[in-house]
Formats: sequence, C-alpha cells, structure tokens
Amino acid sequence: MNYSDRLKKLPVQFFSTLVNKVNKAIAEGRDIINLGQGNPDQPTPPHIVKALQKAAEDPQTHKYSLFRGLPQLKEAACDFYKKQYGVDLNPETEVAILFGTKTGLVELPMCLLNEDELMLLPDPGYPDYLSGVVLGNVQYETFPLLAENKFLPDYSRFTEAQKKAARLMYLNYPNNPTGATADRAFFEETVRFARENDVTILHDFAYGAIGFDGKKPISFLEAEGAKDVGIEMYTLSKTYNMAGWRVGFAVGNAEIIEAINLIQDHLYCSLFPAVQLAAVAALTEDQQCVNELVARYEKRRDTFVAACQRIGWNVEASSGSFFVWLPVPGGYTSEEFADLLLDKADVVVAAGNGFGKYGEGYIRVGLLLDEDRLEEAVLRIEKLNLFK
Repeated sequence: MNYSDRLKKLPVQFFSTLVNKVNKAIAEGRDIINLGQGNPDQPTPPHIVKALQKAAEDPQTHKYSLFRGLPQLKEAACDFYKKQYGVDLNPETEVAILFGTKTGLVELPMCLLNEDELMLLPDPGYPDYLSGVVLGNVQYETFPLLAENKFLPDYSRFTEAQKKAARLMYLNYPNNPTGATADRAFFEETVRFARENDVTILHDFAYGAIGFDGKKPISFLEAEGAKDVGIEMYTLSKTYNMAGWRVGFAVGNAEIIEAINLIQDHLYCSLFPAVQLAAVAALTEDQQCVNELVARYEKRRDTFVAACQRIGWNVEASSGSFFVWLPVPGGYTSEEFADLLLDKADVVVAAGNGFGKYGEGYIRVGLLLDEDRLEEAVLRIEKLNLFK
C-alpha cells in the first residue's frame, strides 16, 4: 500500500529521533542525564487531578461533548485572560478549544491558506511548525532570530517579495528554543507590520506563564489592534504540568477562531468533557501552584547557568520558558557537540540545528531535572576540558 504524497513529505520528527538516541543509551545501562527533553517533570497539581476525577465520575461527561467545547471552559479562558493580561474576549466568538496547541498550530495553515500560498516561520523555531506546512501543502520561508537582536525578528530585513506574498506568520515568546521574551513595543511593531502587509499573526504562547527576574511575559493580545490581525494559542501543558492531557485554546480574531472551529467540526467531536472541566479548575482556581512552578524553574536556571559560567562556558541566562540556549565551543557543529556530550559525558542535549539553519552553533537544554542533576551534568561536561 502506498502512502500519500503528503505523508511522504512530512519532516522526520526531530524529537522522536532524539528519544531513540536516549533510549538506546539507557538500554546500554548508562546513567543518562537527559537535558534534551521538553516534557514537564512535575505532576499535575492535585486540585486539577481531583477535578478530573470528580468530573469523570459523572455519567454526563461520558457522552459526546458539544462540538466546539464546553461554554464553561470558554468562559474560564476569557476570565483568565482578563485577570492575567487585561484582555477582553467574547467566549462565544473569540475562543476555540484545542486538543493541545500543537494541533492548532498544525491545522491553522489548512484553515487560512490555499495551496502554495506563503507563510513565514521563525528560525530557530519549534520543528513541528513544519508539519502544518506539509499537511496544508503551502509554501514557507523563514526569518532569522539572532542574538544581536535579542532573538526577535528584525522586520526591516524582510524582503519586499516576502511582505507582498506572505499571508501568515508564526511567532513564539517566551521562545522555544532560545528562551527569549518579547515586550509590548515589539508586539505593537508586529501589529503595524501585519496591517501594512496584510499578514495574519499566530502567536504561540506555550510558555506564557514562565518568566524570570520578576518579569511576567506579556500576551500578544495586549498590543492595541492585535485582535484585528491575529490570534494567540495558549496551552495548559506548561503552566499546569498538563502535557499529557492535551488541552489548550486559541483566542483573538473572531474570523480566525471560526475557521479553527469549522475545521475541527470535521476532524473531531470535541475534547473529553471531564478534561475540559479539569481545565476550568486549572484556569479559575488558586494560581499558587503556578507561582511555585515558575520559582522552581528560575532556581534551576540560576543553578545551571552559574555552574556553566564557573567552568568558563559563556552562557546567557534565559528570560523565559524552561530552556537555556547555549553556544557550542569552537571546532564543533551543534550535532557533533551534542553527540560528544552523549558519547563521552552521558549528557543529552538538543542540537540547535534541529530547530533551523540559525540554530547551528547552539544547543538547547531543558531545565526539567532537579538542581543536583543539572550540576552533575555540568561537572561531567567540565571533565571534557572544552572550556579551558
């Protein structure tokens, strides 16, 4: 049986390849410190689990849900955005419930673009953005995120051809993989760029809760006019350690939200109602669990960066997300250095080139282990004498 051309064109799943390398090393009996993952290591807070248990015991949740999600969850998302970001949203027209935001990110090109139309993607960026390109059978070009511009796009560098042809652009702050954050001035500039060039903006706000040094990440929708030009996607995976629950939502421009709801009418029959009700509890009840989680990540970041600097590794502390973006020492490509750390130090990192052309020369580390393991990883790397 032949696969469709779409399936044949899908990119190799970057993270599955990394997982295979890790599993092989573990099977050999090695003590692997895995800093390459992006999977939250803490459990879902107990009050959210209890909300799921209670809801799952109600036979009403065992039936098909409303196609477009429970009104309670849409209202909770709106209340959350009003409280956290001061953004007003209409729960009936400006919220779409997602089966995790990865689904929304992949299906959006199919909603908004015709075949061979152009979308713009960040480089480095989340590899699964490319899945939407292939499944939507659209074209894409990348724009560089460079250290000298704080890993923000420089709109003055976009070509006239790009500005004329592009219909959709993805952004992601706090950023995966660089850990960079964006301010209100940047998002206001983005709105102007979008209006002037008739480009729709998707802001992937996956790490929206995770900001450091007393600075809370801001929402794209806080910029005046943002809802006129785009939407934002928010996942509960990182904020509440609900990665396996697969629940998130898109908010913003009503026409785009309707497009997402329309395609999902044909792909799904809505998310398990008990999971939706647990998400309501997450968004509306005490947020102290989020504060504690962010403090945990910041402590891990500080510990890891200090250890790296101690051995002479010139590392910048990330300002958001749970990642650190580290320069590769001279004489190595990103992949060569990642392989060296696995082979000689039993430390797993994600090679920067897996996130795009401009990821070359970097590796990504996830702050998803306790401080003692992070320090142990740096001690092992120190023994390689690469930073003398």
